[in-house]
Amino acid sequence: MQLIGRHEERADFERFMESKKSEFVVVFGRRRVGKTFLVREHFSSRFSFYHTGMANTDVAMQLKSFKSSLREYGKKPYPEVETWFEAFEQLVHLLSNTKQKGKKVVFIDEMPWLDTPRSGFIQALEYFWNSWASAQKNILLIVCGSATSWMMNKLIKNHGGLHNRVTQQIYLPPFNLGECEEFFQKHNMALTRRQIVENYMIFGGIPYYISLMQKQLSMAQNIDRLCFAEKGALKNEFENLYASLFKNHEKHVKIVATLSKKAKGLTREEIIQYAELPNGGGLTKTLEDLELCGFIRKFNAFEKVERQCLFQLTDFFTLFYFNFMKNNKLNDEHYWSNFIENARHRVWSGYAFEQVCLAHLRQIKEKLGIAGVLTDVTSWRSREAANGAQIDLLIERNDKVINLCEVKFASSEFTIDKKYDEVLRNKRAAFKYETKTRKSVHLTMITTYGVQHNAYWGNIQSEVAMDDLFEK
Repeated sequence: MQLIGRHEERADFERFMESKKSEFVVVFGRRRVGKTFLVREHFSSRFSFYHTGMANTDVAMQLKSFKSSLREYGKKPYPEVETWFEAFEQLVHLLSNTKQKGKKVVFIDEMPWLDTPRSGFIQALEYFWNSWASAQKNILLIVCGSATSWMMNKLIKNHGGLHNRVTQQIYLPPFNLGECEEFFQKHNMALTRRQIVENYMIFGGIPYYISLMQKQLSMAQNIDRLCFAEKGALKNEFENLYASLFKNHEKHVKIVATLSKKAKGLTREEIIQYAELPNGGGLTKTLEDLELCGFIRKFNAFEKVERQCLFQLTDFFTLFYFNFMKNNKLNDEHYWSNFIENARHRVWSGYAFEQVCLAHLRQIKEKLGIAGVLTDVTSWRSREAANGAQIDLLIERNDKVINLCEVKFASSEFTIDKKYDEVLRNKRAAFKYETKTRKSVHLTMITTYGVQHNAYWGNIQSEVAMDDLFEK
């Protein structure tokens, strides 16, 4: 498979190679996002040592596997080891005897799996880096793992021997819409931009997921084959995803299940109430885990304080799972093809398109001509119950302007009629009255195919269309 995008990350790797000191690089991101593939493809034959941790095994098996990697790169047998300290001593020996100019690239993949209970792995890694590698000036240590919370807590936020030892961090995001389009084009898959957006609303630009699609099948047929067929490659992905990332993942699943029913987000207190969870430090850690892994986002409503922040489910596949896969009680292998035009599908697609827009704020700002302006993205809901006005995407700008964004996923050019024009004007009036803002308030339409320029279009200050979201 050919590398798509990842230009900034690859430039960073080359910058680390040119560094005058040893570098300890943590690459993190959601499971299936392509971390391993990126590192392997970029460095290819330049590894001085490469090892991958094993899932669900004990320290003895992990050490045996590590010894095999030492033998492969050292081109000679290494003695048996009983501790991680001994294993890293042998790695030092291997690297010290590697006749390689420039940086010696050490890649340890799926590092969280190596940290088995009472194994002493973290302490041995600390000793390896602090006592030897950091002093060599020519070591590029790259570590990777899908368990983002482990990577953050054990490495980046470590308060022990690895405190402030990580020199570089690379967060690998999912593909954006432009990169998805490039992927499909290079794989000769003829999808329209609307179909690519619909694909994104399900798979969220996760490279592994979209790589499973077959070009001879339609979008609906691919979704049926992957998600609803008896042996579909992604039929059990939800369970595997959370179980692989979090120990005692039941609480994590409870939270995302609760948030999936409340599209606009919930406060911490509401999560406790609806998910029936105890209020304690454990909940804070669980919410942080989900946020670090990109499953939820934490944000403040307009002019609200930190303690009133909202949590919202943002992982596309998780949202799709709870809306459709979990409720496929009939085990219909053609569920998506039969379901694609009903009311529930339209409700989901409207919300999922809002999330697509949130994932492409840079492109939206580019279109609005405010790429260099400091902004804060929030939401707002009227205090007046009778009013019911709410704005799900609000861009507050440092140039004294606020964009109230209306997001509409339509099958053709969107038409503002007299009734909807009144809704928009009431929203803006309610917002200005309740917030007492002195900033200019602009109405912005974000749609699939643009807005029809009729008699009511003049009340819109700016618009963004689906094509604008594809800018790389």
